[in-house]
Amino acid sequence: MDLEQRLIAAIRAAAQDRVAYVCYSGGIDSTVVLAASVRSGTQTVALLGVSPSLAAAERADAHRIANEIGVRVEEVETSEMELEGYRANAGDRCYYCKSALYDTVQALAAMRNSEELIFVGTHIDDLGEHRPGLQAAMERGVVAPLVNAGFNKSDVRELARRWNLSNAEKPAAPCLASRVPVGVEVTAERLAQIEAVEEFLRSHDVWPARARWHESIVRLEIPPELFERVVTDPFREELRRACRQAGFKFVALDLGGLQSGSMSLPLVAS
Repeated sequence: MDLEQRLIAAIRAAAQDRVAYVCYSGGIDSTVVLAASVRSGTQTVALLGVSPSLAAAERADAHRIANEIGVRVEEVETSEMELEGYRANAGDRCYYCKSALYDTVQALAAMRNSEELIFVGTHIDDLGEHRPGLQAAMERGVVAPLVNAGFNKSDVRELARRWNLSNAEKPAAPCLASRVPVGVEVTAERLAQIEAVEEFLRSHDVWPARARWHESIVRLEIPPELFERVVTDPFREELRRACRQAGFKFVALDLGGLQSGSMSLPLVAS
């Protein structure tokens, strides 16, 4: 079977006569799962978890993309900020975040008296990484159709291109809490600082970017080809002002550029 047939078959086999609640973020993985669930004929509900860790721009983009594929998104307020384990940010923050999301979805399905099945956008490339959220999914019987269909990231993008999804090339967009160093408490105020800086960068086409929180310092990760622009006036001073207005005293440009998981990168031996 080709990619489309494999994924739709995996969804139908898992769903049977149940309602599929798709945990949807607007990222490419969950978008492909959502589109495939709809194409499979399964009764599908798209749920977007909303909390201080979701940037307003990502929230709006998720609605835009879902609208393109003809799906209405329901927003659900998640409460991970109320969990001490989440705020502590001890390396297993994602476990508490995903637990809060899945518990919210299950409670919603129970209120509607529907036999639910939760779909997520995990694919096989995710399985070898440190992802505490996978444990939360396993504990609750959450289903990953992309894994069941044997999809890796390149398969996801290939199918997204075939279906002309506008976010087929969208880079990963981890939640705002991923910008806070492990061991440092996650607070709504710190997330708001991060979002303010990233929104300034996004609105000035310096994107993708990360604003890493280091107390009074914000460490900016941007593509190296944009370095010259951000250190040249008048933009340099505008960026500095925006960072100070967000509550940071100092602004640092990371010469490593945009780095996934940079908060836990190991040192390089000499």
